[in-house]
Amino acid sequence: MGRFWAIFFMFSAFLAVALFVVAPDNGWWFPEDGRAHTSLGQKIDDLFYLILVITGVTFVGVQIALGYVLWRGAAAGQDPQAKSQFTHGSHTLEVIWTIVPSGILLFIALYQMDVWAHYRVRTMFPKKMEAVAEVTARQFEWRIRYPAHGKKLMPTPQPDDIYTVNDLHVPAGHPVSISLRSDDVQHSFFVPLLRVKQDAVPGLVIPVWFEVNDVGSYELTCAELCGWGHYKMKARVVAESDEDFEAWKSKTAKEQFDDGFKAETKEE
Repeated sequence: MGRFWAIFFMFSAFLAVALFVVAPDNGWWFPEDGRAHTSLGQKIDDLFYLILVITGVTFVGVQIALGYVLWRGAAAGQDPQAKSQFTHGSHTLEVIWTIVPSGILLFIALYQMDVWAHYRVRTMFPKKMEAVAEVTARQFEWRIRYPAHGKKLMPTPQPDDIYTVNDLHVPAGHPVSISLRSDDVQHSFFVPLLRVKQDAVPGLVIPVWFEVNDVGSYELTCAELCGWGHYKMKARVVAESDEDFEAWKSKTAKEQFDDGFKAETKEE
């Protein structure tokens, strides 16, 4: 029975290697429709793959070593004259399996600092960046406030601001930012295909920046359990060209401020 388990653990190692070889061509990691659509998101994916390779190599090595030990143990167990050997342990091995994982974790921590800084540290944000909207999370929807055409987003609402619900429009092709707030409990602004995720904390205004590479519509969800209607906090981020974005703002402003009154024309 010991050899069965030895073969089992070794087989799982070879199966993992086979999956690593065929997975990219079959889109089993991040499929084509699940790739990052932001430059920063692509760097985050690179970090994911780096960690995946490190853990994958570790898994294969551990499984092979475990299979080898079980095989040796099963072979020795067939000899009736074989005697068991007891040992307190190996100080050298304990030092190695402490230092090596610590070194790997330190490497990952240092390697990801540049990506983390560009995403979270304000002084590392892109210099030329447009603040397009204020996004306020509330149970259970996203309230979005835009500045009027040709104006900058102000910290407080203005009479000519434009409002939408669950429909965030941004220009594509250059960095933009939003001001993220919460009206009640803690929510989480999460756009999977953009690799953007930030908690909305009551009492705080948190800047979130991203640069959408491709024109399109991307799902926006709340990734924090925020109450009984959490499942309803679905919205979309629409990335469009600068011209289409400004045209959309003009159209939305006209609809918002239209009071339905039409001046009568005098007939001659």
